[in-house]
Amino acid sequence: MIKVLITGGAGFIGSHLSKLLIVENIPIRIVDSLSPQIHGALPEGLDWLADERVEFIRGSITDRQTLEAALSGITHVIHLAAETGTGQSMYEMARYNEINSQGTALLLDILANRRDHGVQRLILSSSRSVYGEGAYVCQACGDSSRRIFPGARSAVQLAAHQWNPQCPHCEASLVAVPTRENDPVRPASIYAATKYAQEDLVRVACDALGIGYAILRLQNVYGEGQSLKNPYTGILSIFSTRIRRGLELPIFEDGLETRDFVHVEDVARAMCACITSPEPVNKVINVGSGIGTSVTDVARLLAISLQRDVPIRVTSQFRLGDIRHNVADITLLRELVQGGPQVALADGLDRFTAWVLTQPLPEDGLERANAELRARKLMA
Repeated sequence: MIKVLITGGAGFIGSHLSKLLIVENIPIRIVDSLSPQIHGALPEGLDWLADERVEFIRGSITDRQTLEAALSGITHVIHLAAETGTGQSMYEMARYNEINSQGTALLLDILANRRDHGVQRLILSSSRSVYGEGAYVCQACGDSSRRIFPGARSAVQLAAHQWNPQCPHCEASLVAVPTRENDPVRPASIYAATKYAQEDLVRVACDALGIGYAILRLQNVYGEGQSLKNPYTGILSIFSTRIRRGLELPIFEDGLETRDFVHVEDVARAMCACITSPEPVNKVINVGSGIGTSVTDVARLLAISLQRDVPIRVTSQFRLGDIRHNVADITLLRELVQGGPQVALADGLDRFTAWVLTQPLPEDGLERANAELRARKLMA
């Protein structure tokens, strides 16, 4: 019988996944530290953890005793627990490495040294950030079939407002194309580096231990229940708070940078498919919508959905480590999940904003988070 452990399961994605597994009558156990940065000083909205079909352990994935207890009797592990702020990772490197990299290593160390465990599959929640800038083509060179993988944009380029990566052959602006799972990996932040470290740890250890695995590279996940308290990650959460407060929406660079927004319900469906598939996936799969949307456009759509009129200001500011464009090739996802992603961005934003308006109005922490980046010369 399947029994699933979800690390970080009380968080945004974990809560949606847990509820889906409950509907499927799959027993679950959750281990979560209830980080104040995500849940607030006094965690709220966790009444569902009292469901008799859910076992809950409060503790850190960096604690061996907690993990050993959590793994008892488990057949499938979904590893979500991680620190997720790209900008914050650039000045809290040790903490991100400890929780993301070392926490994963500890989980695998226990599985390697307790051969009486029953774990058959491990599903890792990774990130599209491991690609860095991802895949581009040059339309000026005359060979638009040749894929180019530029490195991270430098502070000098960004300060000169050279937002788009340039062709190494003719220096023309490159055009983004969907990134494939077999494209080169080039992390541009400490967060991305720790996520790729997780991937290597899981792949190597699971192959050695005979455990099936799946590595899901998530795009920009959004939806009902995401943290409205964390100013370091989640652009839609940050913007929704500012819109409700009547504050302007500051857009980095020229506002034309794009992201692939995928609703959390589609992410949960992909993870559930990895659990219930007849055979282990044993590969990397992009989880996104396959559609790129500019940050300016999504800000406008969000304001419309919230029925508020607030100014949108393109600031030309930038953060080191940010990528320019982001869209996933989701061919493998469509093979894994019948019908592929189901929630269109417009519908997902309406669902998200309907939920947001039921929540207490958080403090706006964006200026504080940006001030920390500026103080460390990571934003200009």
